[in-house]
Amino acid sequence: MIYNKLGKSDLNVSQLSLGCMSLGTDVKEAQKIIDLATHKGINYLDTADLYDQGMNEEIVGKVIKDKRKDIILATKVGNHLKEDGSWYWDPSKAYIKEQVKNSLRKLQTDYIDLYQLHGGTIEDPIDETIEAFEDLVREGIIRYYGISSIRPNVIKEYVNKSNIISVMMQYSIFDRRPEEEVLSLLKRNEISVVTRGTLAKGMLSSQASSIIENKAKSGYLDHSQSDLYNDVNQLGHLLEEGQTLNGLAIAYVLAEDPVASVVAGASSTEQLSDNLNALSQRFESEQISKVKQLIKQYNYTQHR
Repeated sequence: MIYNKLGKSDLNVSQLSLGCMSLGTDVKEAQKIIDLATHKGINYLDTADLYDQGMNEEIVGKVIKDKRKDIILATKVGNHLKEDGSWYWDPSKAYIKEQVKNSLRKLQTDYIDLYQLHGGTIEDPIDETIEAFEDLVREGIIRYYGISSIRPNVIKEYVNKSNIISVMMQYSIFDRRPEEEVLSLLKRNEISVVTRGTLAKGMLSSQASSIIENKAKSGYLDHSQSDLYNDVNQLGHLLEEGQTLNGLAIAYVLAEDPVASVVAGASSTEQLSDNLNALSQRFESEQISKVKQLIKQYNYTQHR
């Protein structure tokens, strides 16, 4: 396993991280997945207070309790859960400082390595949100903070005003929007990217054709269904012996300098093993360059 420094912090995260949202609510199954992940060198676990209405944090907390010191633990805040299970967006300082207490209790820890704002818009009270995170750093409750966003204008505000060390964003071969205006900005400011959606809902995996057929009838982002079929076919021609499409998908995003880790979910040990196998594959720079030539790049339009 290769480890990369997260922004200007002293956190060194595994190139493949475990996205905990897919763990489910069976503690024993979650234990198997997390144990395999850590055994294979994954040290970065990503959860959120919203997942399974808080149960995900509880399960992660139980499973990692005896190995907490070896884990870089990330969670998120900003979606204010109501008693009926619904939620509303709340990036206020008061909510963040209160909600972190609930996350600490559920995670059975007295600190969070990376606390992330779980979304955000340009209309938010951004200065107030930053104050909340800075307070929590000074108080030793969190070590560092970041945001989870695909909105360039929001990202730019946090780059200019805050001490974020990372931005979690959707980034894949089929979603190259970050390349146009975000990745270079973050690289210049020594802020890392942790990616999500890198396998594009499975359309960049061994199940690509069936997933495109059944779940992408209206396409994906600006790619039509026929585009997706054609793209997967062309990408397949780039693969050499021992290489897979999901391996190419992971290698593609890791080839960009600001990307420190790929956050990939796993609902079984088999799925985690597939992701680990994909990570172990090596691709030539020429293959990555050909991907850029083959797949269309779009810009962010609505997400501002």
